[in-house]
Amino acid sequence: MADKTIYSDPERPDYEPELIRLIQSDLPEEELREQLNRYHDNDISNVLAALTPLERKRLYHVLGVDAVSDIFSYLEDDVAKYIEELDAEKAADIIESMDADDAVDVLDELEDDKSNELIRLIDAQTRRDIDLIQSYEEDELGSHMTTNFVVIRNDFTIKQAMRSLVEQAADNDNISTIYVTDDNGVFCGAIDLPDLIIARQNVALSSLITTSFPYVYATETVDDCLEQLKDYSEDSIPVLDNDKRLLGIITAQDIVEVVDEQMSEDYARFAGLTEEEELNEPLSASIKKRIPWLITLLFLGLFVSTVAGMFEQVIAQLTLIVSFQSLILGMAGNVGTQSLAVTIRVLVDEELERGARLKLVLKELRIGLVNGLLLGSLSFTLIGFYIHFVKGRPPMFSFAVSGCIGLSLLVAMIISSLMGTIIPLFFHKLHVDPAVASGPLISTINDLIAVITYYGLAWLLLLQVLHLVE
Repeated sequence: MADKTIYSDPERPDYEPELIRLIQSDLPEEELREQLNRYHDNDISNVLAALTPLERKRLYHVLGVDAVSDIFSYLEDDVAKYIEELDAEKAADIIESMDADDAVDVLDELEDDKSNELIRLIDAQTRRDIDLIQSYEEDELGSHMTTNFVVIRNDFTIKQAMRSLVEQAADNDNISTIYVTDDNGVFCGAIDLPDLIIARQNVALSSLITTSFPYVYATETVDDCLEQLKDYSEDSIPVLDNDKRLLGIITAQDIVEVVDEQMSEDYARFAGLTEEEELNEPLSASIKKRIPWLITLLFLGLFVSTVAGMFEQVIAQLTLIVSFQSLILGMAGNVGTQSLAVTIRVLVDEELERGARLKLVLKELRIGLVNGLLLGSLSFTLIGFYIHFVKGRPPMFSFAVSGCIGLSLLVAMIISSLMGTIIPLFFHKLHVDPAVASGPLISTINDLIAVITYYGLAWLLLLQVLHLVE
């Protein structure tokens, strides 16, 4: 019998233990710096929490301001704590060396007094860049751009363009794409770095410029431009003001972060949270994010209970049907949430015209109808046999009740599919994030639909038409 080879996932190196040992070693500073330069900045940022304040300060001293600023750019938590450990001058130097968008993120984590103190200590150009980025709302692309890019004038010769590139490359490392403006800073297009490098001296610079290069406006929202940003496989895309003057660029890394934030926010709203929740945040902050939706859902739940109470006569005469209430409510909530998830996904991926919206609604309606017929028929058969053989009720009674349950399931699933599609489309039409039509909200609304459908049909069919009484 042939031996079976068992394959396992390839191991990924864990640099944390060796980095900690290296930083805590007694190596001379020059040798330590040489060793640390072999590791990625993100890996070094991951071990900061495992070091003592003294060890961190030694690390900062060994690596220098520029390297530490790159490491701090990868920090997501505790950046304020590390900044507080430094004297103001050192902290200001580190923030000054960061890309302006990363510097804004760090300053936003600090207390206002500390942030203002550091802003006063950084140079005027960095301060202007930070003020520019902070002038935009959080959901506008201007708040996500960086001023780390290379720009040349459209009237340069090839030689002048190369000289300008070399001069700017010392302070800006995003050089794969070179942006071109006129005398007034108006965006003219972009040049790929290889094209400029291999161009001959007698070639006109204008022949290298891609004038149709994609761009976005700083005041456009992330939601409006997300698909456009994803569609272009560029390392960076220029960000313009309303007069088409070049303000900054948004890099592929920025786009990934924006998409990640957007997905996290949508997931949080889908779960009935007002904001994304973090593991280590204070209890009061977590409660504040959860309680608004919970209060809303509490009142909706009370309304559902009130509606259910209106059918006391039905429940009193046919107590058996209460046993199957959770089946109807659960299935209605499930199909509604499925339709909601599909609709939100479609809305995120593309802008729907009226015809496409109608097509989506009809599709979900058909899916609800077919699934409702299948599950309703299955419920009719299985529940009928269950009531007859297990509960010992007459066949007429058993299959009348199961027929009512099957029909209720069919109707509830059709309406719930419709609600799961129409509600997010309605919010989207009002320019409200459709993710606010969260799972809990849809489930509660569908509970109301299911209760009215189930007990309403039971009252009509079983009591008024068939006159069934236990």
